[in-house]
Amino acid sequence: MTTEVSDCSTKCRFCLSELETTFVDLGMTPLSNDYTKPETFNRSQRFYPLTPYVCARCFLVQLPEYETPDFIFSDYAYFSSYSPSWLEHCRAYVKAVIERFSLTGENHVVEVASNDGYLLQYFQERTIPVLGIEPAKNVAAAAVEKGIPTLAEFFGAELARKLEGEGKQADLIIGNNVLAHVPDLNDFVSGLKVLLKPGGVITMEFPHLVRLIKEKQFDTIYHEHFSYLSLTTVEEVLASKGLRVFDVEELNTHGGSLRIYAAHAADDSKEASRRLRGLEQREDEFGIRQLATYRDFAREVYRVKRQLLELLVKIKNSNARIAGYGAAAKGNTLLNFCGIGTDFLDYVVDRSPHKQGLYLPGTRIPIREPELLERDRPEYVMILPWNLKDEIMEQLAFVRKWGGKFIIPIPEAKVVRGLIE
Repeated sequence: MTTEVSDCSTKCRFCLSELETTFVDLGMTPLSNDYTKPETFNRSQRFYPLTPYVCARCFLVQLPEYETPDFIFSDYAYFSSYSPSWLEHCRAYVKAVIERFSLTGENHVVEVASNDGYLLQYFQERTIPVLGIEPAKNVAAAAVEKGIPTLAEFFGAELARKLEGEGKQADLIIGNNVLAHVPDLNDFVSGLKVLLKPGGVITMEFPHLVRLIKEKQFDTIYHEHFSYLSLTTVEEVLASKGLRVFDVEELNTHGGSLRIYAAHAADDSKEASRRLRGLEQREDEFGIRQLATYRDFAREVYRVKRQLLELLVKIKNSNARIAGYGAAAKGNTLLNFCGIGTDFLDYVVDRSPHKQGLYLPGTRIPIREPELLERDRPEYVMILPWNLKDEIMEQLAFVRKWGGKFIIPIPEAKVVRGLIE
C-alpha cells in the first residue's frame, strides 16, 4: 500500500501540487556515485532517505532534492565511453538521426549532459558542428581532451538565453538520460524551448516508468535520479513550455527506455506518429494516471529483496565465493537497500580506471580491475548492471572455464551459467 508522507511533505517539482503518497521506501542510502577513497575509508559517509513520491495530479514519480546538483555532479565518476554497447547504441542513433532529418555541416547539434563526448564524437566524424554541455568538470575536461567543444555548466533557461544571444541555437538538441537528473524541470524545459531553432528537433532518452514498475526495477531509483518518467507526464511537461512530442521509440537500454522526438508546438510540419498514439493508449490502459497502479510496487520490491538474500545466504553457506561485476549506480541502490556488503561480495570489478581502487558507497566493497576475476576464479559473479547482462556474460565467457556461474538479481534473482541459458 501507499503511505502518507510525514514530516517531509513537499511539492511536486513540475505542477507544484502537494506530494502525499509514497511510491516505495528504500531506506537510507548514500549518493550512488559517492565512492570512498582509501584515505577516507574510516570516515563517516552521509546517508539520505531514498523515498520517491508520486504526484496525484501529474503522476510524476520523484525524489525530493536532498542535495544540490552542484554537490552531486560537480565531480562525477561515471564516464559513458566505457560501455561498448552504449557506444554502439549512440553510433546507430547518430546515423539514423542524420538520415531522418537530413543534417549536414550547415546544422548545429547541442547535447545537454554530454558526458565525455561519447556521442558527439560521431557527429564530428560527419563534420557536423557540435557543442556539449556537461556540469561535471572532470568529465567535461575528458571531452575537451578529445576535441569536443564542451561547456562545463548546468543547463537551464539562463544558459539557453546566453547561447541564443551568441547565435548558437540548435537544429538538434540531444538529452540522453538527463531529464531524470534535473531537479528544476520547468527551468530545464524552458531552456530547451529557447535553445531550439524554429523547425528544429529535440530527442530525449530516459528510463520508462512503466518498465520500472512492471519489472520491479527499484535499483533504477537513486538520488541522482530526481524524476521517474512516463510518456504521458513528459508530454505534459513539454507542452507546458510550448513544445510538442511528435514521435517516440521504445528502447532496450537501461532496462527499458523511451526516446521521444519533440518540436516547437507551433511547428505543424511534424505530424504525431502512430507509435506515439499507440504508446499513449497503452500507458492509459496500464493505468498511468491511476494511483492504484503504484500501490503494489513496494510489496513487490520487498519480495525481490527477500528472494535475492535467500539465494545469497544459500550460496555463502555452501562456502562459495561471490564477486560483483560493475560498480554501477543502480548496483549501489541494490546493495545498500538489501544490506549486502563484504559478508556476501568479496569485491566488485569495473572496467573504468576512474573507479578502480575505490570503495562502493555505503557498503565499502572494494572495486578492482576485471582481470582479477580470471586470477581469483570465484564460483559466482553477480552482475549489478543487470540490464547489460548479455554483453557482460559475453565479455566474461571465460568464467565458465572453472565452472563459474552468474547471478542476475532483477527482476527475479536467479543463477545462470551464461548466454546459452
